[in-house]
Amino acid sequence: MSSVLQKLITPLAGSPAEPPRNKVTVVGVGQVGMACAISILLRQEGESRLNLVQRNVNVFKAIVPQIVKYSPDCTIIVVSNPVDVLTYVTWKLSGLPKHRVIGSGTNLDSARFRYLMAERLGIHASSFNGWVLGEHGDTSVPVWSGANVAGVNLQSLNPDIGTEGDEEQWTATHKAVVER
Repeated sequence: MSSVLQKLITPLAGSPAEPPRNKVTVVGVGQVGMACAISILLRQEGESRLNLVQRNVNVFKAIVPQIVKYSPDCTIIVVSNPVDVLTYVTWKLSGLPKHRVIGSGTNLDSARFRYLMAERLGIHASSFNGWVLGEHGDTSVPVWSGANVAGVNLQSLNPDIGTEGDEEQWTATHKAVVER
């Protein structure tokens, strides 16, 4: 039985490119640079997004009122985990209208999903279309019925894609999205 990749394209190159290495470079040691570096060093591996709630809520209680005090006409974009919970907390703490407090939601999950799916298919990420819905992280849901390459629906090539019966185990790709 042919795989989705075999049905979709014939690889043109011999071996896949070397996977990216996890490396972060912070240029600048001002307040923003140092804050980024410290944040990177303090992320606890294996800690769930929900375990971050109380710690981050305490930080938000200190900074959100100050943001609104000095920038009353601002729009706040929340990217801290767990993003959905903290977006709600930010909205409540800020007193701003709901359209001025925005959470990144599953935008990051969708971007990771597109990248990892494309990598597994051996194509550029911009050639793969797919989305992840729901809450950011562990409870997010990939939309397998909408996953496609150049309009070719992957579910039409593998009706079991994303299910327990999928012999190619495409759900591992979504699992990798959540673990990153």
